[in-house]
Amino acid sequence: MVIRVLIADDQEMVRAGFRAIIDSQPDMEVVADAPDGVVAVAEARRLKPDVCLFDIRMPRLDGLEATRTLLAGSNGSGPRVVVVTTFDTDEYVYGALRSGATGFLLKDSGPTLLIEAVRAAASGESLVSPSVTVRLLERLSEPVKDGPAAVRVLTERELDVVELVARGRTNAEIAGELFVSVSTVKTHLEAVRAKLSARNRVEIAAWAWEHGVVG
Repeated sequence: MVIRVLIADDQEMVRAGFRAIIDSQPDMEVVADAPDGVVAVAEARRLKPDVCLFDIRMPRLDGLEATRTLLAGSNGSGPRVVVVTTFDTDEYVYGALRSGATGFLLKDSGPTLLIEAVRAAASGESLVSPSVTVRLLERLSEPVKDGPAAVRVLTERELDVVELVARGRTNAEIAGELFVSVSTVKTHLEAVRAKLSARNRVEIAAWAWEHGVVG
């Protein structure tokens, strides 16, 4: 199946560059591009792409608000959003992922990582630029006071899965480490997502760090 992608960035050159990279892949196509967040949300609702690439700083509606607007009430059924930006700050990373974005990528990460991020998002995985991953997970939030009590909402096996998600493992890697099938991992993640009201695995990872599941 072809992954349908929407690009939103206020710089025409950036949009053209991303379009060239994505359209060069046999399993991807750009269905639209937008110069601001308002157009991006409207086009995403009209065309229903699989993945949206949103810049953060855009006119009228920035990428964070566009992500929140697009995904509000979607209950996980909306498009996957990957925020692609020049600005590597904790505030932006935290804001993007808390808004529901599946991934966070720096514009200087290169074509290979961009393609990997699109494929990861389309398959329900997440990709965060390696340069910010560890810092993000460690600083996403201070541990919450009710950590020990909160983790009791999950079973022991669900906690095993959540810890590995927080360490950046893919579903296949989790299956290998826990000696279960990939479908079993997906079942556990669906249960976890429902219990935590998490929209994606990035929010699950954030919850794990906040509640001391990951040491």
